[in-house]
Amino acid sequence: MILNDPGGTPKNPDGKAVEDPRRSRDSQIIKKEGRVTEALPNATFRVVLNDDGKEILGFLSGKMRMNRIKILLGDKVSIEMSPYDDWKGRIVYRFK
Repeated sequence: MILNDPGGTPKNPDGKAVEDPRRSRDSQIIKKEGRVTEALPNATFRVVLNDDGKEILGFLSGKMRMNRIKILLGDKVSIEMSPYDDWKGRIVYRFK
């Protein structure tokens, strides 16, 4: 890996830019929608996914906690999940 200039992007010896492994994390996130079925302590919820009917544990994202967005039973929510952990996810949006 060669740096052409101090502020530039890293490049391989053949001149192609090196992909930053930290940026590829966003492409691995799985986005799904579901309905809240149960409210649990510490801003966690049981959510049934729309596509396969699977029940997972959803926790409230930091931005939703900061803005004090309330989640109630029956709310439709958007969840981001990791491909490595299919039983829990982060609730990132509450549909109106």
